[in-house]
Amino acid sequence: MSSDLWSFSLTTYARPGVEQACLQLQSAGANVCLLLCSAWLGQRGVTCDEQRLQLLRSVAVAWDNDVVRPLRALRTQWKAAAMQDAELQTLREQVKALELEAERHLLLRLERAAQSWPQNAETDLSAWLEGAAAEAAHLHRDALHQLRVAVTGT
Repeated sequence: MSSDLWSFSLTTYARPGVEQACLQLQSAGANVCLLLCSAWLGQRGVTCDEQRLQLLRSVAVAWDNDVVRPLRALRTQWKAAAMQDAELQTLREQVKALELEAERHLLLRLERAAQSWPQNAETDLSAWLEGAAAEAAHLHRDALHQLRVAVTGT
């Protein structure tokens, strides 16, 4: 792959409406890193198929369950108490930074898993996004549309 998934993810996530769309899909059970990877693959014209989606899901689920979610849970658990405790707020910010670093590592793992897949086929962005969102795709079509627009500009 010629482009860096981490850079793509930061750029895409910073676009208007993308953060909210990703958080909405995440609350419905979708993995944001998997969605961003799927958008990246779709933009590059990598053909989407169930075998590729399953490989990416297996990479994402293991790391997300073992590393990212426990950090997110701790950060969330400390939110209210940290408003009253400056030392806890400092620790919470450190956990937040660690959570972001864990997501960066997940994106690197996803990129490595997909690096040999040929690109420049017909754009398969919708198939990638819907496959990555799984059950959340049916519940949050507007959020998926927002991601599609952020990636394609249309």
